[in-house]
Amino acid sequence: MITRRRSTSMVAVWLSRLPSLAEALGRDHPPARDEASFATALGELINARDRSEVWLALSVLTGRFPGESLVLETARSSEIDPRALFQAVRRETTRESAAWKVVVESEKTLVDVADTSTSTLATGIQRVVREVAKRWAAIETVRFTGWTKDWQSLRDLEASEIARVERGIPRAEHEGDAIADVVVVPWRTTYILLEVSAEPPRSERIRALARFSGCRTAALCYDLIPVTSSETASPGMTGVFAHYMAALKYFDRISTISQATAVEYRGWREMLPAAGLPGPDIVPVLLPASVGDSDEAALDAARERLVIGRMPLILVVGSHEPRKNHLAILQAAEILWREGHSFSLSFIGSRSWRGDEYHDRLRQLQDQGRPVESITRASDTLLWAAYRLARFTVFPSLNEGFGLPAAESLAVGTPVITSEFGSTAEIAADGGAILVDPRDDDDLTSAMRTLLTREDVLDRLRSEAKRRPRTSWDQYSRDLWNAML
Repeated sequence: MITRRRSTSMVAVWLSRLPSLAEALGRDHPPARDEASFATALGELINARDRSEVWLALSVLTGRFPGESLVLETARSSEIDPRALFQAVRRETTRESAAWKVVVESEKTLVDVADTSTSTLATGIQRVVREVAKRWAAIETVRFTGWTKDWQSLRDLEASEIARVERGIPRAEHEGDAIADVVVVPWRTTYILLEVSAEPPRSERIRALARFSGCRTAALCYDLIPVTSSETASPGMTGVFAHYMAALKYFDRISTISQATAVEYRGWREMLPAAGLPGPDIVPVLLPASVGDSDEAALDAARERLVIGRMPLILVVGSHEPRKNHLAILQAAEILWREGHSFSLSFIGSRSWRGDEYHDRLRQLQDQGRPVESITRASDTLLWAAYRLARFTVFPSLNEGFGLPAAESLAVGTPVITSEFGSTAEIAADGGAILVDPRDDDDLTSAMRTLLTREDVLDRLRSEAKRRPRTSWDQYSRDLWNAML
C-alpha cells in the first residue's frame, strides 16, 4: 500500500514536469494520465538517439543532473527498449528531488557561484568571484546559481546567498544550510563557472552538462598548480582537480587570470586531440591590481596594531601553504636579525594544509623574542592599511596563477620582492619589484637586505610602482564578461 501511494505520488510529479520538458524541446507533449501512459508519452517525446534530449529528460523529470555515463547508458538502452528512459527516470528520482520545483532556463546566463555563496572562507578565488559577481549582478540576463545538497543539480540561490555574493560577506560560521527550492536546468543557453569545482560529484555533472545540454559553456580558471606543483597541493587535491579538468575539456571557452596561466592551459589543451577533442578556446584576462582606500583613522589603527616603535614593517600576505614559501622568508629574516638589522615581520593570511612546519618555526622565533607575528582573518581595512605602512612586501611563491598580494602591494606604491618567473614576473614587468629565485634562500635574503639598507633602491622602486598603470575591478568584470560570451 505504501509503495503504491509513493508510486502514484511520483507519477504526479513526472506528469507535472512533462509540459516543461516538451516546451523546452518545442514540441507538444503526448497526453498522459498514469504511469503506463506517461512511459509511452516519454518514449514518443524523446529521441533516444539524441543524447542531449536524454540529458534534458533525466534532468527535468528527476530533478537531478545525470552524469555522463548515465546519459550514455540510458540513451543506448532506450534505442533497444523504449521503456528504458522511463525506468531510468523512476530509478533516479528520489523523495528529496521530487519535492523540488524544476524550471528550464533557456534565456538567461547561469553563473555558478556555489562555493562562494555558502562558504565561511575568503580565499583569493572567492575574492575574485565576489568582486566579479557583485558587478555582474547589474546585468539583467544573469541568473546566479548554487547546487543542491550532495551536488545533485543547479538551484536558485537564497536571498541571503545572493546578498552575500553581491556584498562580499562570507557566510557566518553557524548559518544553516540553504534549502534547495528551485532546480534550474540550463538548456541551450550559457553556463559560466566562476570558481573551481573541487567536488568530484559536481564535476561529473558539470561534465555531462557541458557535453550534452547544448549550452555555451565558459569557465574562469586560476591555475594548474595541482598538476604542475602537485607536491605543494593539499592531500587528494590532484585527484580532485583531475575530475574538474575532465569537465573543462568539454567547455567552449576558458578565461585565465594571467598570461602565464594561459600558457599552462594551452599546454594542457594540446594533449586533448589525442582523445579526439579540440578543447576550449583559451583567453587570458589579467586580474586588476586594485585595493581599497585607507583614511587616517584606518592607518592609525593599523599602525597601532602592526608597527613596533621605529622598526620598519615587512609584510607577507598569503595563506600558509608550502607553495607560498613562508619557511624561506622566516629563514631569511632570522639571518638578517642575527646580522643586527632591525625590523618587524607580519604575516597576514589563513591557515592552510601542511602548515605545521611553518607554525612551529614561527613559534620558535617568537620564543626567542623575534618581532614576528601571524594574523588570520584580517579585515580588508587592516590589509589595505598594512600594504601602505609596510616598507616592502615579500611574495616569493613557488607557483602562482596570478599573485594578488604582489599586485596589490604595487598598486599602493609599496615595493615587493617576488619570484622571477610565471605570473609574478608578469606583474612585476611594469616596475616596482625585485625579482628573485624563490628556491635560492641566499637570493631572497640578499633582496630583503637590500631593501632594508638601500634607501636609493627603495625610493626608485616606489617611484616605479607609483607610475604603474591603474586597473580596476569594474574594467576587469566588463572584460571578463565579453571574453566569456
